[in-house]
Amino acid sequence: MAFDPKCDKFPYPIDTDKHYLIVKKNDGTVFDKNYPYIDNSRSFRFKRKVMKILLIIIAKPVVTIRLGLKVKGKKNLKKHKDVIKKGIVSTSNHVHMWDYLALSTTLLHHKLHVLSWAPDISGENGKMIRLTGGIPIPENDLRATVTYLKSVNKMIKDGGWLQIYAEGSMWEYYQPIRPFKKGMAYFSIKNDVPILPMSFSYRKPGWIRRKIFRQIALFTLNIGEPIYPNKELQGNDAEIDLTTRVHDEVCRLAGIDPKENIYEPIFNDSKRIDYYTDTYGLNYKGSH
Repeated sequence: MAFDPKCDKFPYPIDTDKHYLIVKKNDGTVFDKNYPYIDNSRSFRFKRKVMKILLIIIAKPVVTIRLGLKVKGKKNLKKHKDVIKKGIVSTSNHVHMWDYLALSTTLLHHKLHVLSWAPDISGENGKMIRLTGGIPIPENDLRATVTYLKSVNKMIKDGGWLQIYAEGSMWEYYQPIRPFKKGMAYFSIKNDVPILPMSFSYRKPGWIRRKIFRQIALFTLNIGEPIYPNKELQGNDAEIDLTTRVHDEVCRLAGIDPKENIYEPIFNDSKRIDYYTDTYGLNYKGSH
């Protein structure tokens, strides 16, 4: 049985895809059709190389210690390296402010890009997120969305790696795998590449971490094997099938039987389920 922190510290929203963190800064960046969603300029590529060095020297040891990070399944990256080199989409649960750094430091030798909530890119941590591969998702702008999709699809076709947090938002230390949106399936099918499922699971901290450092849980990043679209299906049926299979595997990687996960695999205006007594004063034990 996977360790469940059953954390009641954070105000998880009612809708499973919504954010609760408040971004305090806005640098004024406009994410329109002229924004370089995939920036291949010489200056930006140089900055990313510098960031890679900083990830190796500073971020990797800090993240490893702070999160107690362990990685399982890294052999799958080597096993499927030829597939990955041709372009790949990946997904995982989104459970810590630093989990993108955990992915970045684990996948240092890959062309990683991460779809990000636009306010995060223009916020106080925006430069770091951007230089570790962050791509803002434009909102309420059709022409910007067209440009963004063209840029991301080209990046994948050129052999890039696209990480999508299919749950839609970050909920810290949350154990159940929330419903997935179908965007990852769209990119996978559109570019004829598989989806690599990954999952963060938790370990119970020792006495020192619990009592002195007040650490809620330690993290393990579990890396699975590529899951391919079913080419006998088309359109929405293909996206539903692929999303469901990936969701099931992310559950398994997190140590959860997909049949016992409290959420459905596909997002459908899905609402938070309070399955233990928490700060909301609810004790629903697995019911809406």
